[in-house]
Amino acid sequence: MNSAPATPWISLEEVAVRFPIRRGVLARTKGHVHAVESVSLEIARGETLGLAGESGCGKTTLGRVLAGLERPTTGAVKLDGKTLFSPKNKKPLSKDQRRRIQMVFQDPMASLNPRLPICDLLTEGLAEHRMLKGESREAAATRLLSEVGLDATALWKYPFEFSGGQRQRVCIARALSLRPDLVVCDEVVSALDVSVQAQVINLLVELRKKHGLAYLMIGHDLSVLLHVSHRIAVMYLGRLAEIGPADSMVDAPKHPYAQALVAAVPVPGVKRKRKALQGEPPSAANPPPGCPFHLRCPKAMAVCRSEKPACRTVENHRVWCHLFNQGK
Repeated sequence: MNSAPATPWISLEEVAVRFPIRRGVLARTKGHVHAVESVSLEIARGETLGLAGESGCGKTTLGRVLAGLERPTTGAVKLDGKTLFSPKNKKPLSKDQRRRIQMVFQDPMASLNPRLPICDLLTEGLAEHRMLKGESREAAATRLLSEVGLDATALWKYPFEFSGGQRQRVCIARALSLRPDLVVCDEVVSALDVSVQAQVINLLVELRKKHGLAYLMIGHDLSVLLHVSHRIAVMYLGRLAEIGPADSMVDAPKHPYAQALVAAVPVPGVKRKRKALQGEPPSAANPPPGCPFHLRCPKAMAVCRSEKPACRTVENHRVWCHLFNQGK
């Protein structure tokens, strides 16, 4: 996909999220789960940033921070250059700030109230934000349904009456109802049949072009992210490993972990031997010293075991790897 506009619109600056581990009768804090550590990235208007990594690497937590559902332990989130929230700024988000950033969750059935018909699910946000402006709820809901390829026969049905793909379309319509600038999409197609995944992904691309939306597209399926993203960020154990343009992330990933992810993507008509990474990711409650990937990295050096890598720019990629710090 072609490059997106370069002007940052929303940014995260050295964001960390740590969850306390409480034990005992008094629930004293015995440690922390380091879900996200020292993450800095930015998203431009109209850009789709893919966020890839294994389960448990902190992708969803980072998305929830952007959506205002989690507060960072350290660092700050800025919108149009203004701090949305940080440890020092604990004010709740305003209605307009919440309106501008919406989220679509992985499981559509779990994110829709089973006791409300689709008409109410799609318009309760509009009523709360006073955005109906004389339009009836039925008309507004019908308009939103048409945006995602559903018709008015769905208005008074309940979530259980739809397929998984249709429910996810309803969730997308609900996110669009408030005319947001950014939509955080958390594994939006992973719970769907393969035959439906392409339809939902193509719908998201069409809506981005039509409304000028920005997306944070979270996923573990790199082939999906490569199809829709302008840039891709790769996370491992709560930290960024690499960020780069989607096209060059396919052709020339720099970080050994990003290389392993790309190598795992099947290519039609191409036979190649896959080399799986050895071992399992360490616990986020007890992260290793140095580079978080050194325990599984085939190119690990002595410095990787003791020092965390700094960010380096390599051929338009930002890479956190000692291989490039050593000038190799």
